[in-house]
Amino acid sequence: MPRIYNPEMECMDRESMRKLQSERLVATVKRCYETVPFYKRKMDELGVKPEDIRGVEDITKLPFTTKYDLRDEYPFGLQAVPMEKIRRIHASSGTTGKPVVATYTEADLDMWAECVARVMSVGDVGPGDVVQVSYGYGLFTGGLGAHSGAEKLGAIQLPTSAGNSKKQLMLMKDFGTTAIACTPSYALRLAEVMTEMGMSARDLKLRVGFFGAEPWTWGIRREIEKRFGIKAIDIYGLTEMCGPGVGGECEYQDGTHVWEDMFLPEIIDPDTLKPVHQGEEGELVFTSLCKEGMPMIRYRTRDLTHLIYEKCLCGRTAVRLGKILGRSDDMLIIRGVNVFPSQIETVLTEFPVFTPQYFITVDRKDNEDTFDLDVELRNEYFSPNPAKQMPYIKPLYDRIVSMVGIKPNIHILPPGTIERSSGKAKHVNDKRNLKDWK
Repeated sequence: MPRIYNPEMECMDRESMRKLQSERLVATVKRCYETVPFYKRKMDELGVKPEDIRGVEDITKLPFTTKYDLRDEYPFGLQAVPMEKIRRIHASSGTTGKPVVATYTEADLDMWAECVARVMSVGDVGPGDVVQVSYGYGLFTGGLGAHSGAEKLGAIQLPTSAGNSKKQLMLMKDFGTTAIACTPSYALRLAEVMTEMGMSARDLKLRVGFFGAEPWTWGIRREIEKRFGIKAIDIYGLTEMCGPGVGGECEYQDGTHVWEDMFLPEIIDPDTLKPVHQGEEGELVFTSLCKEGMPMIRYRTRDLTHLIYEKCLCGRTAVRLGKILGRSDDMLIIRGVNVFPSQIETVLTEFPVFTPQYFITVDRKDNEDTFDLDVELRNEYFSPNPAKQMPYIKPLYDRIVSMVGIKPNIHILPPGTIERSSGKAKHVNDKRNLKDWK
C-alpha cells in the first residue's frame, strides 16, 4: 500500500483541522496586517482589524487578492519579511510583460518540499528510487518543486528538465528511472519518441508519474498509463501558493487532496463573490496558512471546481478538489504555460505594420497543444507572396516567445479578413476537449 507521508495532518479529523486552520489563519492575518502595507490598506478599506478574525468562520470578512494585485505590487510589494530572510525567488507569466513573483524563506522551501513529498508518497517514492524531473527548471516552479519533493523523500533526483526526448529516454533506461514528473503532453511525446526508437515500457523500470501544469483528460491519463505501464497521478499547484504540490491525487484518483493544514480553500460564486453551498461548483480561492515570505489572503485562482469533504478510501480526510472544469476568466493554459489573449494584443500593438485584429486557435494534435495565431498586415505592407511576409513574421514571433514563452504558428491574412464585432470580440477558439475528464 502507498505510504502516507504525514498521517497526522493528512488524516486529521475535521474538528481538529478546523481548529488548526483557525489558529494559523489568525496568525497569518495579524502578520499580513502588520508587515504588508497592501493588506493593511485593503483591510482598513473594509473596516476590518486583525482582532475581528477569530477563526475560519470569519474568512469572508477579509479582502480578496487577485493576479492584478500581484502585477500592481510587482515585484516585492506583497512580501512580509525583509530580503535578508529570502532564500529563493520564482516567477511565472502574468497578464502583462511583468511576471507573477513568489519569494520563499527557508521555512517556505521546507514546507513546499513536504507538500510535494506528500503527493509523491502516493507512488511509494523513497530511497533507491530515481525520480526523473522533466519539468522545466528555472523561474518556473515545476522543476525545482518536483526536485525538492523527491529530495525530501530521500529519492535520487535526475534533473533532466524538458526537451531532448531521445536523451531523456536513454537516461530513463540506462539510469533505471522509476518515477517521472512532467506535463501530461510531454509524457505523451516521450511515448511517441519511445516507439520511434524501438523501445517499449518493458525496457524501463518506470512505475509512476506525477503530471500537472496543464489540463488533461481521463483519455490522456489512460493513454499515458497504457503506453508506459504506470500509475499516472495528477499534481495540482500554483505559483501564488508555492508551486506544484498544493495538492495531489491518491491511488484512487478520485479528486485532488488539498493540504489544507497549509492552504485554506474556499469556493465562491465568481459573479457575486459569495461562498457557495458545500459541494456546489464555483471559483476556487486559497489562503496560505504557513507561508512566511509572501503570504496570500483569499487569492482568486479563477479555477472552477468544487470541494469534496467525504473521507477518501485511502484514509486521508484532507479535502479533495473535483476536476478543474475551466476558468472564470479567459486565461489559456498551453503546454503548461499561462497565456492571456491580452498579452498577444499588447505585443501586436507594438508593431505598426499589423492591424490590432487577431485570432487564436488552440488545439491538440499528435498529443501536443498547438497554438495558431492569425494576424493581419496593414494594406501598405501586405503582399500575397509568403517570402515578402517573412520579415514581418520573425520579429513578431520572437516577441511573443519572449513574453509568453510559447512558440506560435503565425498566419498572415489579408487586411479585413478577421471577423469584426460590434460587441465583445471573440479572439479565441479552444478546440481541446478539456472537460472530457470522466
